[in-house]
Amino acid sequence: MEVLVWHVHGSWTTAFVKGKHTYLLPTVDDRGPWGRGRCGRAWPASAVEVSPTELREHDVDVVVLQRPEEIELTRRWLGRTPGVDVPAVYVEHNAPRGSAATSRHHLADRDDIVVVHVTHYNELMWDNGVAPTVVIDHGIVDPGHRYTGELPRAAVLVNEPVRRGRVVGTDLLPVFARVAPIDLYGMGVEHVAVDGVTPVGDLPHDTLHTEMARRRVYVHTARWTSLGLSLLEAMQLGMPVVVLASTEAATAVPPDAGVVSTNVADLTSAVSTLCADPELATRMGKSAREYALAHFGLDAFLRRWDVLLESLAP
Repeated sequence: MEVLVWHVHGSWTTAFVKGKHTYLLPTVDDRGPWGRGRCGRAWPASAVEVSPTELREHDVDVVVLQRPEEIELTRRWLGRTPGVDVPAVYVEHNAPRGSAATSRHHLADRDDIVVVHVTHYNELMWDNGVAPTVVIDHGIVDPGHRYTGELPRAAVLVNEPVRRGRVVGTDLLPVFARVAPIDLYGMGVEHVAVDGVTPVGDLPHDTLHTEMARRRVYVHTARWTSLGLSLLEAMQLGMPVVVLASTEAATAVPPDAGVVSTNVADLTSAVSTLCADPELATRMGKSAREYALAHFGLDAFLRRWDVLLESLAP
């Protein structure tokens, strides 16, 4: 199948384009948000960059939407209306914001586009109206077991922690830093000035995984988010994890893989204990990797997508 999909979320797209189809990636001259193309990523040759003018030359079988604006872009660039002239699905990556339990999805009044939620929590919280829904859990490319835990430090990965603040738990960094030194990864971390927190920066993916896995424990600080791929990556690396029990993260970590709680005292105690006990950390990290491979592996993710995409084919 020829699948039109925008490069919006790098890690999710990296997994998605590993499938058996041809993936058409809109590409504009300035490589802005409406046409990033491949961004130089080492994706399969089946992930093909196409300009808006070239799109009409392709017999697109299905459109994978991820932002409301892409509906109009598809009309303009492809000359076909999603859900009417060409089958379409809409991937909802985010948990609803604001009044979460009463937030109505912007496709709630349409029954011609399937809304694909990446977690059951998202499907539960959004008011989907008449829109058909399906949940396809995340699947990630296995980074391999890299855990050494040689450094009794905590790794945290947050993009733009200053701008996003409490949503991603930036205010909790000083609390965790009182029990263990923290190495902070991600975009915009250089603006964080907290005693005990070392802003490392936005590292290349492979380097990031190697460096994270040298730390004793991964701490997932987000209060309100969809299921963070960084958490799943840490687990597949073989890291024990300490996680706020909010949104889907509360269901993604078994008891033998880490500590999940809404009690900050319990979370900080877990970080302290794991940093002091490398054998326990290694054992929990092994369980974390086994669970993440079984529940968030790439093969199952691609199979679920194949079933959905092929059900939409004319």
